[in-house]
Amino acid sequence: MSSTSVPGLTRFNTSTDSEAQAVLHEVCASSAWGSRLLAQRPFATVAALFAAGDAATAELTAEDLAEAMAGHPPIGRPKPGDPTSSREQSGMAGASEELKAEMLELNLAYQDKFGHVFLICATGRTGEQMRDAVRERIDHSPEQEREIVRTELGKINRIRLARLVEEESA
Repeated sequence: MSSTSVPGLTRFNTSTDSEAQAVLHEVCASSAWGSRLLAQRPFATVAALFAAGDAATAELTAEDLAEAMAGHPPIGRPKPGDPTSSREQSGMAGASEELKAEMLELNLAYQDKFGHVFLICATGRTGEQMRDAVRERIDHSPEQEREIVRTELGKINRIRLARLVEEESA
């Protein structure tokens, strides 16, 4: 499918650099990630955009990952007025007060150990699944966790890029 048959991709490809950079920053807060994608425009297909996003995620340094993670609120505490984080964390919306309190405690312990928020592709996950994931991952080494974070970030970025192209089509 070419960019001309996907109006959202065409719009992204033809937007100004500053508009595209702003949109990419909403997908991933890493400026290096956004710059890599920006430099590769125009994309012939959505698949090419996804491949470029995946490659850019794979190339992120530890500092770039930290910058990307800084753009994500803790699980269970989406940014007020941010429909993206609220939508992505909807599995926590109906969680019990006990589960919310436990997630807060686990988030703080995780952040103390690793120095950043617990990052997980929360889309489609229940509050219990996210709690179980943080419980499991808190025992990882920083190196193990960095690679899991990279994988989770890649999943989030793909979902957000897909939404960008879909929303831009509407």
